[in-house]
Amino acid sequence: MKNKKSITTQVLLVIAILIVVNVLSDKFFFRLDFTADQRYTLSKATENILRSLDEPVTVTAYFTEDLPPNLAVTKRDFKDLLLEYASVSKGMVLYEFINPNEDQASEQKAFQSGIQPVLVTSREKDEATQKKVFMGAVVQMGEESEAIPFIQPGAAMEYALSTSIKKLSVTAKPIVGLLQGHGEPSPGAMSQVMTSLSILYQVEPVNLDDSLTDLSKFITIAIISPRDTIPEKDFQMLDNYLAQGGNLFIAMDRVEGDLTTIQGKSVETGLERWLSDKGLIVENNFIVDANCGNVGVQQRQGMFNFTTPVKFPYLPIIVTFEDHPVTKGLEQVLMPFASSITYTGDTSYFYMPIAKTSDKSGTQSTPVYFDINKKWTDNDFPMSNLVVGAVLQGKLSGDAESGIVLFSDGQFPVNGEGRGAQQLSQDNVSLMVNSIDWLSDDTGLIDLRTKGVTSRPLDQIEDGKKALLKWLNFLLPIILILIYGIIRMQRKRNLRVKRMETGYV
Repeated sequence: MKNKKSITTQVLLVIAILIVVNVLSDKFFFRLDFTADQRYTLSKATENILRSLDEPVTVTAYFTEDLPPNLAVTKRDFKDLLLEYASVSKGMVLYEFINPNEDQASEQKAFQSGIQPVLVTSREKDEATQKKVFMGAVVQMGEESEAIPFIQPGAAMEYALSTSIKKLSVTAKPIVGLLQGHGEPSPGAMSQVMTSLSILYQVEPVNLDDSLTDLSKFITIAIISPRDTIPEKDFQMLDNYLAQGGNLFIAMDRVEGDLTTIQGKSVETGLERWLSDKGLIVENNFIVDANCGNVGVQQRQGMFNFTTPVKFPYLPIIVTFEDHPVTKGLEQVLMPFASSITYTGDTSYFYMPIAKTSDKSGTQSTPVYFDINKKWTDNDFPMSNLVVGAVLQGKLSGDAESGIVLFSDGQFPVNGEGRGAQQLSQDNVSLMVNSIDWLSDDTGLIDLRTKGVTSRPLDQIEDGKKALLKWLNFLLPIILILIYGIIRMQRKRNLRVKRMETGYV
């Protein structure tokens, strides 16, 4: 009778504990995050955005039920993320999940909200089937709304959600100037970059032909790939802008390559000379790198023509970045026809290289004639870690502190216009937008844009490390089970011995 009462008491105690834990878990959300990039931990930027909300934000998530396992993880992670947003914002973020596949009205509402379905292939009963699924969300504040059409598995969900909330809550956006009038690409030729910048900034073209142009309204001015000669008066205006504490983002071409004529030549606009007076030398050369992009080479076999991708070292892929806010989280950026940067200034300025080539790289002087079919060897890459991006800060002109972020390739943020437009990698876009954020001293979302793995190819991991990870992945679960079994067996043995002792009750 006593044992029965004791068991009943224990059961009731366990039930009471579970109820208390359940109530507390509803009020306090807690999760341990062991990922390398802390993707499941809200950043300070997001916390600041959520705690500064003046009115409630409603997030309507449109997710199909019974998603395939690889996509169901995304839904669960997004729901956990919303739970954290609601907790940190003290209830200012409200959310609901809707299954658009449930009925025609729900599906039509998702369409009208800007959520686009995608077709996914899943295997059911040994048969491959295609299913239309929704994985998007709509963020609404007051009468304004912002759609996230598709939440990409493995992408930076926090960035997409926080930028949408920030875009709705921000009132007066700082103005970023985009220099025009010297052959620079138009804003339309950088649509991906402009879209990202428009979240936090108002971007306006800047033409320096009018000496009365007021540059002081611009928090940062961007100079992208000028092709024509820049007049001396324009440089004087830029110096005056720096003297007022302004900042410049510069992505310039010192050389250009033309694959139709298979040759490369120098580019002179006067910008290289102006920068050299500040100690930043963009060399008149082409960088070649063993870690590079491809070009398509037309080949013919019999009656058929086909295109074969061939590695082209004049298109370096930059994977070496310094620990700096501009490059934090970046993994690879394609920089076609880049040049090397050297610094000749004194220590009165702060200079820091932030992007470099690989351990197998080199330079070639202009003019260059491209040999597409050349067989490249290690002897063609005698150099390493050539600088292609740098930061310069200090009293660059006058007595005010100012800054310049410089890259020796003007094409990396340009995706072109019309039929010639191409899709840039997210890291290419982030490199310019991060630079503008840092120069503009906006600490809101710079760390979130690259929060999430974008590209970590296994062929860049050493064979020894790859083998270690493979065997560790295979053996670790087995070893843990064996250890658990040994511990449990030893405990049972000790208990058995104890029971055999004299006086044991």
